[in-house]
Amino acid sequence: MLAKEYLMRRMYVTAVALMLAAPLSAKADPVKISPLLSTAVTSSGQPIVLPQGKIQLITSIYEIQPGAKLPEHEHNSQRYGYMLSGRLRITNTGTGKSEEYKSGDFIVESRGQWHKAENIGTEPIKLLVIDQVEPGEKTTVLRKQDATVGRN
Repeated sequence: MLAKEYLMRRMYVTAVALMLAAPLSAKADPVKISPLLSTAVTSSGQPIVLPQGKIQLITSIYEIQPGAKLPEHEHNSQRYGYMLSGRLRITNTGTGKSEEYKSGDFIVESRGQWHKAENIGTEPIKLLVIDQVEPGEKTTVLRKQDATVGRN
């Protein structure tokens, strides 16, 4: 079974189990689900494609200070982000298109497209980042060919 189908099936089974386990009384529900995003494409319109075979899941919290600018970079595998706090602008350097994200926004980053980011707010950004990569693959590649950023 493909990884995407497996993950979707697991999420569906979990959601059904949570609904069945909820009490039938008039009390407030003990579990509240607030959908954030439902999409099949990245921020630049690419179809979401996951690595085939074995994958490595990497989660990180990025803290980006006010005024900080991330260098031009790209991701070769799928990356997701959830804005915990702050204001972030991501600019696709090939198209010039910019998107702004704030606390509570979910980001599906582009793959194989050069982009840069900056904290455009007055407070630090806290960003939960989820990468799905082939084992050993770098999560981020800087525009300069001799440098990479990210964990294996």
